[in-house]
Amino acid sequence: MSDGQPVRLHCFAHSGEGVFVFDHWAASTGEGVEVVPVLLPGCTARRTAPRPTTHQALIEEMLPLFTGPHPGPYVLYGHGLGAMIAFTVTRALHEAGLPGPDLLAVGACPPPHTPTPLPDVRGASDEELLRHLGAGTAVPPASDEGIWLRAMLPVLRADLELAQALDEAARIPAPAGALTTPLLVVASQDNPLAPPAIAEGWRRWTTGPSWLRTVPGRHFFARDGRELPRLLGRACRVTGRLVPPSVPVG
Repeated sequence: MSDGQPVRLHCFAHSGEGVFVFDHWAASTGEGVEVVPVLLPGCTARRTAPRPTTHQALIEEMLPLFTGPHPGPYVLYGHGLGAMIAFTVTRALHEAGLPGPDLLAVGACPPPHTPTPLPDVRGASDEELLRHLGAGTAVPPASDEGIWLRAMLPVLRADLELAQALDEAARIPAPAGALTTPLLVVASQDNPLAPPAIAEGWRRWTTGPSWLRTVPGRHFFARDGRELPRLLGRACRVTGRLVPPSVPVG
């Protein structure tokens, strides 16, 4: 690792999820990796804060977390909506001419240029959203995940509005050009929203090296088992070895 520092793995959860989804990850990522869940406004301990629903609101909330000094290399991982948040933060740092993550990892999310099966959330009824989020796409309505979707619909609506705003912003040409950040794309065969064939399209969003890895599960595979945190732990350790050690000044 660079200077013996652990690689910090900053994690962004999927829509409607709190950071508890990452509670068990530290036991699976392995040594040399520090799991750092990123809590968005409106979640768990920040439940009373308004959830960001625009690109600008997200940038104002998230960018200060990554513009200070970092004690060693760091990686961003985002799942679902979290993938778009991680990408948006990385791109904003790139646009500002600031150092970004040493690796960007995205999971369970189609790339921004992919047409979405979801309606315009700003004008869709609750039933339309449930139909598209449930049986029509990734989750059977009678499953535990389908029941969770209905209970979380007000939160999901806000998150989908944010996702739509980030998707639209991503399609605007970036003055600073494409990212050069290395990219790890994680997909699952049983997720119709972002199977490997679609998820691979993320490669066009960076000029840096990119990799596609497949794990078992459906859309919410961040909750399941240890394979994803183990995969990210290995990626972090490789990243740590590749980052040049800092040189003392003076």
